[in-house]
Amino acid sequence: MNKLTITVMFCAAFSLALTGAAKASILGTVDIEHSGYGASGVMQVWGGGLVGEYVYGGVYMLDKTAGTSQGDIWPNGLIGGFCIELHQWAPDTTLKYDVVNLEEVNNSFMGGLLGTAKADYLAELWGRFYDPAWADGGSYSIEENSKAEAFAAAVWEIVYEDLPASPLDWDVTTDGSAGSHGFYADYVNATLANSWLNALTGCGPKADLQAFVNEGKQDYLVQVPEPATLAMFGIGGLLSLLRRKRTSS
Repeated sequence: MNKLTITVMFCAAFSLALTGAAKASILGTVDIEHSGYGASGVMQVWGGGLVGEYVYGGVYMLDKTAGTSQGDIWPNGLIGGFCIELHQWAPDTTLKYDVVNLEEVNNSFMGGLLGTAKADYLAELWGRFYDPAWADGGSYSIEENSKAEAFAAAVWEIVYEDLPASPLDWDVTTDGSAGSHGFYADYVNATLANSWLNALTGCGPKADLQAFVNEGKQDYLVQVPEPATLAMFGIGGLLSLLRRKRTSS
């Protein structure tokens, strides 16, 4: 048994200990509505209660119009995120979502909290392979759509499969879990998705991720804006304020 296997087994045990714990701590709220897609594609999936259904995989664009506490970290406007729950629908009207730590997401289909181990894998997946160009609001190339779709498949693989003994055992073309758990997909760049999943070690760069959750709608994986991004928005807001003052004087 190598060090990686021991580490994964320990993380899995810790994750199971968290499952069934108290509800997630609410860090703030955001008012969001699903407002189309960034880079994305349509794939066929089995998992999360879906059996061979065709779904959009890729970046979900979420239009934020208000927030409280931690939710105010994200400026109002479009936020790119990835769907966590296959069995629920995107919000087609503005709804209030709670902001929670990723490991505390309660996936109702899986019957428990996401847990620390899976949250860490998702953070590493994002930190190593996510491309902000997938959500930049422009037109997207065939390659960008394919990559963002593969990324979504990798996210769902982590969310819906039982933790394997090694990341090398993840495979988005095969259901590797017992019972109703598990995930696999078709019409997606599985080679790319699997290469990303199999490269995860727990030691790679990790993005600062949180989740937007609503009990009746899809939950979303989102990145907390970095200080440089916040500063850019702050400068933009200041310039806008100065322009308004100049116009009114």
